[in-house]
Amino acid sequence: MSNANIITNRIRQLRFFHHEMTQQELAERAGITRQTVIALEQGKYYPSLELAFRLARVFGVSIEDVFQFDEDSQ
Repeated sequence: MSNANIITNRIRQLRFFHHEMTQQELAERAGITRQTVIALEQGKYYPSLELAFRLARVFGVSIEDVFQFDEDSQ
């Protein structure tokens, strides 16, 4: 079983649609570092449930609108 790309996200796309929000702006609003935003966008880091909620709230969407779970990859 490979964990590669089981969870994907639309953070970069959501930032673009929210007035081209920078990684730094998102980091500040979510209470994380810019490096964490970069790792999330690159799929190198999966957030905690708490962080997933915080990110979704920054964008005003549901967690499922930010993160997708590919059940077929299991």
